Amino acid sequence: MSDDLIFDSPFILGMMRLDERPEFDDAEKFADWLEARVDQGLHWFDHADSYGNHQGEQRFGEALARRPSLKSRIRVVTKGNIVLPHRDTSPFGVKHYDTSERYLTQVIDSSLSRLGVDRLDHFLLHRPDPLMDAEATARALDDAIAAGKVGAVGVSNFLPEQWRRLQAAMHNRLGVHQLELSLAHPDALFDGFYDAILADGLAPMAWSPLGGGSVFEDVLGTALSQLADQLNSTTAGLALAWLRRLPGKPIPVIGTLNERRIDNLLLSSNLELDRPTWFALLEEARSHRVP
Repeated sequence: MSDDLIFDSPFILGMMRLDERPEFDDAEKFADWLEARVDQGLHWFDHADSYGNHQGEQRFGEALARRPSLKSRIRVVTKGNIVLPHRDTSPFGVKHYDTSERYLTQVIDSSLSRLGVDRLDHFLLHRPDPLMDAEATARALDDAIAAGKVGAVGVSNFLPEQWRRLQAAMHNRLGVHQLELSLAHPDALFDGFYDAILADGLAPMAWSPLGGGSVFEDVLGTALSQLADQLNSTTAGLALAWLRRLPGKPIPVIGTLNERRIDNLLLSSNLELDRPTWFALLEEARSHRVP
């Protein structure tokens, strides 16, 4: 992966709920918000064409159109291949996945248009498709890279043999795997899944790194609160530090758009955990000790 595609930020800002923030209907206000985040060093943004029924990408592009100087400072990840029920043109109106060559080419072109950028830094297949024709899918992804539309491609939520079948058909290397990983969902660390990601040279991105808020609940939440006080951190900052301690240093994709919460996470971005602390938190999360 080229140097300009390395995740050089403490976390990525996820845009999944962008369309749920009415104040960002104002493109100028959202442009101000974006510029403030970039000035903080948070210049990676994670999208998907399905977020907000295309509205997430659309709002982002409208803000960039108001602030063109930001285009050279931001890095964009987007995902595609989920067809939502109301966008299915068949009589079934069924949610499904499409990794056909024609569809992926349309998805990439449409995302570029909505986002208002010349290139997607990363394009990820959002979900594994049981009907994937690996050669056709690979051709669409390789062609997008060759055309300069995409800097690198990757996958999200794929199992090892699923991404390996795709990789075998591609000329370019898959660069990224976005998986669910947090203190609340650490199973990938113990079933070989995370090791396979690292062994195949994929950069890990952790979606839902705070377990959708579940890391703050019950016994684990209590343990995080107590330890956060001792380490002069926050519970969320501590949960992210637990992730960053892993080999491969998975980069968290943060769902919040709240400025205060983002500021607090930045204050804890340099926190490093020793082994006993890391395992103590794991023990609280799993409610049992390692064997």
